[in-house]
Amino acid sequence: MENFSEIKFGPDGLVPSVAQDAATLEVLMVAYMNRESLEKTLSTGKAHFYSRSRQSLWLKGETSGNFLEVRSVRYDCDGDTILLLVEPKGPACHTGKRSCFYRSLKEDERPAPAGPQVIKALYEIIKERKNSPPDKSYVASLYAKGLPKILAKIEEESGELVEAAREKGRDSVLYEFCDLWFHTLVLLSNEGLEIEAVFRELGRRFGVSGLTEKESRGKKG
Repeated sequence: MENFSEIKFGPDGLVPSVAQDAATLEVLMVAYMNRESLEKTLSTGKAHFYSRSRQSLWLKGETSGNFLEVRSVRYDCDGDTILLLVEPKGPACHTGKRSCFYRSLKEDERPAPAGPQVIKALYEIIKERKNSPPDKSYVASLYAKGLPKILAKIEEESGELVEAAREKGRDSVLYEFCDLWFHTLVLLSNEGLEIEAVFRELGRRFGVSGLTEKESRGKKG
């Protein structure tokens, strides 16, 4: 986007901007941009905003180091809102929370995560179980028994998924698929990998021919 003819800046020269995690689609924060901050964002690849209280431009993360690396800049059908798809380099909220939207008007409201956020939330729990007593946590018991046990469970769950697909139908396939996915996440954590690495790798492969990818992997081997 080289010109902003379709962006409807308000009478104050500002437009609201939503920052959303490009991997998990979690909404991280909302701020305002003027023409200059939008230009800076596009030219630097880091989110810049305009502070209405200070009446000045600001680079997100300039003092904290929690930059928002911008992967895509979009705008809505009316042209009056900017959407930044970003890779956060730390908490987006000044409180230290990952997202500014961590509070609810209903104190007991705890909606279950949806979409990619389910995987992220589940993975965080799996990582936390490393510090749990093995006799109190199934995941902790897998960690305690080490890689051979984790691999054995993945092999077992893979076989059950294949059996479900051959003999038991869709409901069983779904159940066994989730079991297999769960245990592969335990393996991922055991290997010290972050779930964001999976999202990045799948993103890298998006639009790449499977045959080309297979050929490339063959040459590396």
